[in-house]
Amino acid sequence: MKHILTSVALTATMMASTALAEGGVIKFGHDNKTDPFENPAHACTAVFSNLVNSGTNGSVSVEVFGSNQLGSAAEHVQQVRDGIIQATLTSTGALASYYPRIDVLNLPFAFNGNAATYEVFDGEFGEALAADIEAELGDVVVLGFPDTGGFFAVTNSQRPIADLKDFDGIRIRTMTLPSHQKIVQALGAEAYPLSWGEVYSGLQTGVIDGQMNPVPIISFANFAEVQQYLTLTNHLFSPYTFMINRAFFEGLSEAEQATIRTAAENCVTASRGLSRIIEASDRGLAGLMDQIQVTALSADQRAAMAAATQPAFEAHVQENLDAKANELLTSFKTAVDGANSASYLD
Repeated sequence: MKHILTSVALTATMMASTALAEGGVIKFGHDNKTDPFENPAHACTAVFSNLVNSGTNGSVSVEVFGSNQLGSAAEHVQQVRDGIIQATLTSTGALASYYPRIDVLNLPFAFNGNAATYEVFDGEFGEALAADIEAELGDVVVLGFPDTGGFFAVTNSQRPIADLKDFDGIRIRTMTLPSHQKIVQALGAEAYPLSWGEVYSGLQTGVIDGQMNPVPIISFANFAEVQQYLTLTNHLFSPYTFMINRAFFEGLSEAEQATIRTAAENCVTASRGLSRIIEASDRGLAGLMDQIQVTALSADQRAAMAAATQPAFEAHVQENLDAKANELLTSFKTAVDGANSASYLD
């Protein structure tokens, strides 16, 4: 019986390998809610799934697992690398433990608008970043950089924030990324790393005074229930990295690969479109303005905050990341400057 079971297992493995070579199933994990009309990540995966399923005539199908059904965002990265799942959208925070250079994207107060972010991540810098991620990890293919919801804003329960002095004494939750902590400290606030699942209760109980996230996330997380003030700092733009297992991808036909790349491009577009719609709707800033006091910064106020934070961030990269990361940061700044100028002229 033992030999029979072993034979069955080997046969199943061979059949799975054959299916992999001919096409197969893309298990797609992410950590967001599974509503394509409420969440940019799931809008992205829904569009991707539809275009792959139809464009390959079913030779490749996509199964999406949102809301951390298959693990955390960081675990999804490892699962893609191991071939347990085939694709994921990962945040800069989750990717940083595998690819520390992703931290260069956290240059604060870099962009002057959404259009500039598209130009940078769809252009030569985005291609160079994708190539470097692929070279470092070795077992993934990067398909694009979808939108996580837009620029970061800051909320807090203490006072309106319009100038650097207003940050004094406010405890702001950050991800565990040291660069985020450096940025918050350079603004004059206290950085307090805390896991995402504890943020609402931390705000509610006063363990933290504030947090920073894109406006759609602030809205969906119901932070207006436990926060009184929101400032449109627009200080960070942190895209997802869309990656697929390399062995799986290279096992597909050229036509299937082309369909997947086209579907990924549309996925990125969908995430951006939904993010902008949410920002402008009652589910975004328009709705929040009835619940929380909103402060928009002037160009001079943002410039002062940039002057306070960018040197601290660049020193962090210089001291804690490698020479290649510093080269990427230089390339990123050049690309951003060009995109900002182009966007301004448009």
